[in-house]
Amino acid sequence: MPIHKVKGEEIIQCEVKINARPETIFPFFIDPVKMLKWKGIKANLDPQPGGTYKVEVTPKHVALGKYVEVTPNSRVVFTWGWEGDGHPVPPGSTTVEITLHPQGSATLVRLKHTGLVKATSGQHDEGWVHFLERLSIAAEGRDPGPDPWVSRDTM
Repeated sequence: MPIHKVKGEEIIQCEVKINARPETIFPFFIDPVKMLKWKGIKANLDPQPGGTYKVEVTPKHVALGKYVEVTPNSRVVFTWGWEGDGHPVPPGSTTVEITLHPQGSATLVRLKHTGLVKATSGQHDEGWVHFLERLSIAAEGRDPGPDPWVSRDTM
């Protein structure tokens, strides 16, 4: 997926076409149980403006931010960063925007992650590609299986 640079910041843009309607996909971004089907081992989500977005993605990586916008079946925006002292992307320091575009019986899911520092943009690009592939499987009603990144981080 391409990484773009605009006005001194790194921007990641990814998209995936999923064979499911927006109303099927949308809950995967706001419901902790559905979130854990494709990303994370623990989730604390309060999907309303100002509400908590906290996902323990792996045992060593906890994403933390706040929901900014939640438009059912259409758009979700939240701030993003990583817990832990000295992390170059602290909690809430970047923004993730997800939009859902119906295409017949499928949906084009577009993700835009802004505000990243150059040193971490490649890792975030790799991460979003990994997790959007897992989302595609889960939202289509299939099982993406255990996330290999979780077991990698326990070693």
